Amino acid sequence: MTARPIDHEIDVLIVGAGPSGGVAALELTNRGLRVACLEQGDWHLPDDFTGDKPSWQLTRLKQWDASPNVRANAADYPVDSSESPVEPLMFNGVGGSTIMFSGHWVRAMPSDFRVRTLDGVAEDWPITYDDLRPFYDEVTHHIGASGLEGDPAYPDEHTFPLPPLPIGKYGLVAAKGMDELGWHWWPAPNAIASRPFKNRPACLRYGACESGCPTGAKASADLAYWREAIAKGAVLLTGARVRRLTVNDRGLVTGAEYIDRTGTERHQAARVTVLAANGVGTPRLLLNSTSALFPDGLANSSGLVGKRLMTHPYASVFGAYDADLETWLGPAGQALQSMQFYETDTDRGFVRGAKWNLMPTGGPLSHTVWEEGQDWRDTFGDNFHPRLRRTFGRYTEWGITTEDLPDERNEVVLDPEVTDSDGVPAAKMRYVIGENCRRMLDFNVARAIEAHEAAGAVEIHPVPVVRHSAWHLLGTATMGTDPATSVVDQWGRAHDVPNLFVVDGSVFVTSTGVNPTATIMAIALRTARYLADNRADIPAAV
Repeated sequence: MTARPIDHEIDVLIVGAGPSGGVAALELTNRGLRVACLEQGDWHLPDDFTGDKPSWQLTRLKQWDASPNVRANAADYPVDSSESPVEPLMFNGVGGSTIMFSGHWVRAMPSDFRVRTLDGVAEDWPITYDDLRPFYDEVTHHIGASGLEGDPAYPDEHTFPLPPLPIGKYGLVAAKGMDELGWHWWPAPNAIASRPFKNRPACLRYGACESGCPTGAKASADLAYWREAIAKGAVLLTGARVRRLTVNDRGLVTGAEYIDRTGTERHQAARVTVLAANGVGTPRLLLNSTSALFPDGLANSSGLVGKRLMTHPYASVFGAYDADLETWLGPAGQALQSMQFYETDTDRGFVRGAKWNLMPTGGPLSHTVWEEGQDWRDTFGDNFHPRLRRTFGRYTEWGITTEDLPDERNEVVLDPEVTDSDGVPAAKMRYVIGENCRRMLDFNVARAIEAHEAAGAVEIHPVPVVRHSAWHLLGTATMGTDPATSVVDQWGRAHDVPNLFVVDGSVFVTSTGVNPTATIMAIALRTARYLADNRADIPAAV
């Protein structure tokens, strides 16, 4: 069923009902603005997810796979990743990719905002850690994140509204190994309720976080923001696929053309437009929004829309242990995290660093799948049962999230041939892992092998680059103070279009080395508050 078009004047139109769109919608509605959002996907209830059902490990390989190219739902759009070693992962629906994210709730470090000053690479952000700190705090307490304050890796003892989730048997074993080496670890913070919080129950530790939480314990944006925003007056249209943004002869955005589920083309007018469509969807929409005033795409006078794509190339190092460590228990989610190798040490042969997360490894079926390039006979045939006996409940993962640096050769462009189901040109991703990041991956994989050895692993299996790992799509509409070298300013406001804002991960200047959702949402809150505070000074298109 298609939602009815909005029949009243709108102050702010948001494109995308993910985490940044949810944060913006609630803040702007609370401040008295009339807000509407267009979302091409739909609502999903906890019972829609299969993590508590026998079919879980099968359904997560297709209808709940993280790749839109595998899922191929009506709400998804294809992304050509044939020129990339990693597959872009995202979800279209209310809540966006928080429906299927792991829930790692990690702040960037102060150094992440000053990489040019500290390391002579990339660019400094036009904002600092201290600028974002109050917004990190506010979002963390709004969503009910679980964690333990006092992590010595950070300069401030930021607090959490809920205690950390249990680290489990496998967390205890891994922690002993890290202690043996004298390396940093900490009970991991997660956007998952360890106790009942607001409208959400406590985590039941299914370990199915990456295919939708069947209990509603995870702070996906549909639960943490959108229900409240709608209750306070925001309007959310689902099944509304935006084709392009429209502009007037003054170069102001007048709203968005979209296609509803009946195939009808419509237009939603608004005084101000906010893009919250992720690091692929936002540049795709801007590049599709050509006009006489913007022949190369909207807000693209710098030529940087779609450029400087960053994805956090990810490595997994698995260890098998003699004891049953209950590694099928969640959250997944992370049990531990380590910042031991996060800050730059040039003696390692690269700059910047990586964040480690200790993860469970799921049920029996997860131990029979294989990565591209591996021999399927390693897990099937005669090896099937022996492998399960060695790995099920005994196999844990140190996952390595690496910082890759911005490179204009890494980009999102419009595919010249492929379209989505409504005929809108699809996105194509061109991406190469840089030499600095390659060295970082090699170094951290070697250290994670040492960590497993110190913890007593009897088998160790590294995966140097996981193909299905590009959750973090960043940098394709970068912020900065110079319109010649950035797309938006420090408030997310487009240099070329004064009533257009971007609040998703595409505004990142550098990727940082941590999961970006906490930073994305802190930036979105900061931008929305600026927009509300300065509404009288923002030129209106209608």
